[in-house]
Amino acid sequence: MFDQVLWFATRGAGIVSLLLSTAVVCLGLMTALRFERRAWPRFLTVELHRSIALVSVIFVAIHVVTAVLDPFTSLGIFAALIPLASSYRPVDVAFGVISVYLVLAVLLTSLIRDRLSQRTWRAVHWLAYAAWPMAVLHSLTAGSDAFAPWMLAIVAACCAAVGGALAWRWSVVWPGRRELADAVDRSSFRQEPVKRPTGRTAR
Repeated sequence: MFDQVLWFATRGAGIVSLLLSTAVVCLGLMTALRFERRAWPRFLTVELHRSIALVSVIFVAIHVVTAVLDPFTSLGIFAALIPLASSYRPVDVAFGVISVYLVLAVLLTSLIRDRLSQRTWRAVHWLAYAAWPMAVLHSLTAGSDAFAPWMLAIVAACCAAVGGALAWRWSVVWPGRRELADAVDRSSFRQEPVKRPTGRTAR
């Protein structure tokens, strides 16, 4: 009975953390676009992004702890900490381990953001975009019900949400970059080639 509770807890926490991390990525893209409306101010997106990120870390911790305690997989603490150390689907579990490390790197640097340069913080924060697809791969390959129709529907919805958010961002950012490049080309500050004088100068 307890083994079944651990199995359901492991799968449930993993699925919830995938849904929450998907929301975090989408909200992060909205924050980068500085999205706001009268009924949806910008600070609401930022606060939701931070709060959901913290909640997702809690569910990731539950997922890891229950997976270690579950006798079916017999992961052990080393398999949860070291990629490819698991005897149960080592590559599939490694996707999840690496994803957790990337998420922790983003979380820790966000907590000490005031002590880091903007460039360093932004470079580490981009790791979140690598952590998410690894979490998706882990969800599709590590679980015993990974290819169940309901699980595939959840993963498809997550991929559609992130894909839509990425497409929205590029639809906004790319035209702006083209307009900026055109403006620079038309600018009076554009350096003209220096013309050399022809003929002899009068003495």
